Amino acid sequence: MYRTALRNLLAHKGRLLMTALAIMLSTAFVAGTWIFSDTAKLAARNRVTTSYDDVSVLVSDLTAGHHASARQKSDKTSGRLTDATVRDFAALPGVKKTRGEVNGFLGVADKHGHMTSEAGTSRGGNYVPDASGRDPRYPMVKGRGPRQNGEIALDKKSAEKAGYKVGDSVRIASNGPVVKAKLTGVFTTDEPMVSAGGTLTLMDTAYAQRTLLTSGQYSGIALTAKPGTSEAALLAEVRDKLPSNTQNVLKTGKQLDAEQADRLQQSGHSLRVILMFFAAVALFVSVFLIANTFVMLITQRIRELALLRAVGASRSQVAKSVLAEALMIGVTASVCGLLCGVGIGAGLQAVMKAVKPSMPTGPLVFSTTTVVVTLTLGTLVTVLSALLPAMRASRVPPVAAMNSGEQPVGQRSLLVRNAFGIAGVAIGAGVVLFGAGPRSSGLVKVAFGAAFTAMGLLFLLPLLSRPVIALTAPLLIRLFRSPGKLARLNAVRNPRRTAATAGALTIGLTMITAMTVVGTSVTQAVDKTVTGSLKADYSIAMANSDSLSSDLAGTVAKAPGVAASSPVSYAYWGVDGTDHEIEGLDADSYDQLVSFTLKSGSVQALKQGRVLVDADVAKISRLSVGSPVKVTYPDGSTGTMTVGGVFEDSKMLSSVLVPNSVITEHQPDAYVKSILVKGMNGATGALEKSLEAATGDNPVIDIKDRTGMRNDFSSTITSALNLLYLLLGMSVLVAVLGVINTMAMSVAERRREIGMLRAIGMDRGGVKRMVQLESVVISLFGAASGMALGTFLAWGANRTFVGAQLDSVPTVIPYGQMLLFLLLSGFIGVVAAQWPARQAARLDILASIQTA
Repeated sequence: MYRTALRNLLAHKGRLLMTALAIMLSTAFVAGTWIFSDTAKLAARNRVTTSYDDVSVLVSDLTAGHHASARQKSDKTSGRLTDATVRDFAALPGVKKTRGEVNGFLGVADKHGHMTSEAGTSRGGNYVPDASGRDPRYPMVKGRGPRQNGEIALDKKSAEKAGYKVGDSVRIASNGPVVKAKLTGVFTTDEPMVSAGGTLTLMDTAYAQRTLLTSGQYSGIALTAKPGTSEAALLAEVRDKLPSNTQNVLKTGKQLDAEQADRLQQSGHSLRVILMFFAAVALFVSVFLIANTFVMLITQRIRELALLRAVGASRSQVAKSVLAEALMIGVTASVCGLLCGVGIGAGLQAVMKAVKPSMPTGPLVFSTTTVVVTLTLGTLVTVLSALLPAMRASRVPPVAAMNSGEQPVGQRSLLVRNAFGIAGVAIGAGVVLFGAGPRSSGLVKVAFGAAFTAMGLLFLLPLLSRPVIALTAPLLIRLFRSPGKLARLNAVRNPRRTAATAGALTIGLTMITAMTVVGTSVTQAVDKTVTGSLKADYSIAMANSDSLSSDLAGTVAKAPGVAASSPVSYAYWGVDGTDHEIEGLDADSYDQLVSFTLKSGSVQALKQGRVLVDADVAKISRLSVGSPVKVTYPDGSTGTMTVGGVFEDSKMLSSVLVPNSVITEHQPDAYVKSILVKGMNGATGALEKSLEAATGDNPVIDIKDRTGMRNDFSSTITSALNLLYLLLGMSVLVAVLGVINTMAMSVAERRREIGMLRAIGMDRGGVKRMVQLESVVISLFGAASGMALGTFLAWGANRTFVGAQLDSVPTVIPYGQMLLFLLLSGFIGVVAAQWPARQAARLDILASIQTA
C-alpha cells in the first residue's frame, strides 16, 4: 500500500504542486519568524554584554533632567545627586572608584538642519577623563575629548552620517535654544543605543550639567567595587548611606545588564507573537487547499480505490495510503519551507531594521527548535488536513464505486454541518454584541466572538453559496451568455468544493476588511476630536515629548503674526484628597486656543484665578460652581481654590484646568507639554516661518498645524495597516494557490464534459471564459463573505474604544477601499484561472469524450 501511495504521488505530482507550494510558503513564514526572533534575541544579549562591565552599583535620580515626568517633578523629596553625594560614596569602604554621570536628551543637527537620528535615540552625556586626560569608556579615534564650555565630541557613526569632522561647528539643542559647539573629537563606543543608530554627544561635566540638568546635579552615580567586595555588599553600603525619603533607585551591574537584555528581548518576543499569529493564519488557510485537493483526488480515483478494496485491501489500508501521500508531501514541502525560511528571516530583519533602527540585528540564528517546530507544524497540518478525505476514501465500496462519477454528498452530513455553522455564528455574534461596549475586557470578548463567528461562517459557506452566487446569474448571462450561465452552474455544482476554495479568501478578506474599517473609523474619530477640541492653528512641542523650555513661551508670543498663544503645562496635585493631572493654560488667551463645552460656570473663570473641572470630577467630588476645593501642592503646602466652571469630558484636555500663573507660583519647573498658537490670519506659511525663527530653527522642536497633528495619528495607523497587509499577503497568496489548484483539478475532472461542450459548438474562447468566470465567481463569493464578516467585527471592536480612548468611534466604511478589495478579488480569480483555462481550451475533443 505504501508503494501504491508513492506511485500515486508521482502520478499526480502536477496536481499536488500547488498544495506543496502552499505548505512550503506557510512553513517558510513560520521558519522565518523563528529565525528572525532568535536572531534578535541573540543580538540583544550580545549588545549588552559590555555595557556595564565596570559598574557594580548604579544610583539613579528619577527626577533629574527635563525628561522626568510631571509626577516625579512634583515630588517634594527628590534626593538630588551632587558632587557631595559623589564624595560620600567614594568614602565608602567597598568602593574602588566613582563616576558621576550626566545623561539627557540632546539633539544634533546635520549640515542641512535635520536631526542626525530619531528623537528617542539622541542622547547627551559627560566625558570624564582620568589622570591621563582620557575617558577609557569613550576612546577617541580622532581629536580629543571636550574640556570646556562649548566643546563636544560625537560618536563615529553620527559624525560620519552628518558629514562632520574635527574642528567643525555643530548645532545642538536640548529643550532650550539651539547653540553652536565646536567638535573636538570623534569616539567609538559599545553603547546599545549608538549601535542601533542613535547619536551620543559628549561634553565636559559642567557643560553637560548646565545643558541637560542643573548645575552641580548628576542623573546617576556609577560605583565600582573593590576586589573582594560583592555587588550585593556594596549595594547594602550605598543603601544605608542614602536618606530614606529619596527618589533614587539602586541597581547592581548584573541587574542593569539583565533588565536591558529583557527589554530588548521582550520587544522581540512581542514581535514573534504577532508574526506567528499571521503565520498561523497562513497555515490555517492552507488547510482548505490541502483538504480540497485530497477530496478531489479521491473523487477522481474512485475506481482505483474500489479496485484496491476488491482485491483485498482493508479500509484502514486505504486510509493509511492516503495519509502516507499527505505525509510525504508534508515532509518534503516543510523541508523546502525550512530552507526558504532562512531568506524570509533575513528579509524580516532587513524590513524591521528599516522600520525600527533600534532593533538589534546580527548573524542569522538557525536553531534546532526552528527545525523541529517547522517540520512538525508543516507535516502535522498536512496530515490532519488529509484525515477526513482519507476516511472518505476508506468508505468507498468495492462494487458500488466501480462506476465512474462523483460520490454524491450525503444530505445528512450537510445538515450536521449547517447546524454547527448556525450555532457558531449565533454564539459568536452574541459574544461580539455582548463585548461591544466601553468595558476593559470588551475587546477580548469581541476577539473570542470573532473566532466563533468566523468558524461558523466557514461551516455555512456551502449553504450560502447557492443563493449568493445565484444573484450573479442575470449579469453573467447578459454579459457572457452561455459561458456565463455554465460558469454559475459549475460554481454551485459542488457546494463543499466551492466553500473550501472560497473559505481561504474569506479568512484573508475578513482580517483585511476588519483592520481597514477599524483604522478608518479611528482615524476619523481622532480627526473629529482634534478638530473639535482645538481652535489653535499651530502646536509647538519637543520631538521627543520632553518638556519645552519655560523661556520659549515668551519668545513665541512676541513672534510676528501671533494673535494668541499659551504654554500647556502639567503637574500632579492633590485635589480634594485625590491626585489629579493638572493642566495649566494662559488665562487671557485659552478661550481662543481650545474648545470645550461648559455645563455650568463661565469661560472667564481662569481669568478670575478659579479652577475648571470636568463632569466626572464634579460628580465624584460633588462639586459645582462656587464650591471650595482643597489643593495640595508639590511642596507639601495646601490651599483652597474655587470652582469656576464644570465642562463636559474632553479627551484632549485634562480633567482639572487652572491658570498657568497658579502652577508656576507653586511649581516653577512644571512640565510644559506644548505651546498652542493662534495666528492673526490663521495658519499661513509666513506664520510658520515666524515660529521657526522664534524657536531658533531648532531641529528638536516640532511645529505642526492641525493637519500635521491629525497626520501624526493617521500616519501611525496607516503604517500599522501597511505592515499588517504585508503580513496577510502570505495567506492571500496561499488562497490564490488554492483557487488555481481547485480550478486545475476541476478541469481535469470534467474533461469529458468539456469535450462534449466543444463537440456541440463551444469554441476555445468560450471554454476559457467559462473557467475564468467560474474562478471569478468563487473568488468574489469568498471575498464578499469575508468583507461582510470583517465589517461586523470592526463595528464590535470600534465599540470597545468608546469611553476609554475616544468619546465615540462611529463605524466608517471606506467604500472606495471596499470596492478596490472586490476588484482585486475578481482580478485574483482571473489570474488564478489563466493556467486552468488554457489547459481546458487545449483539450482534444475526441480524447476528452473518450475519457473513462
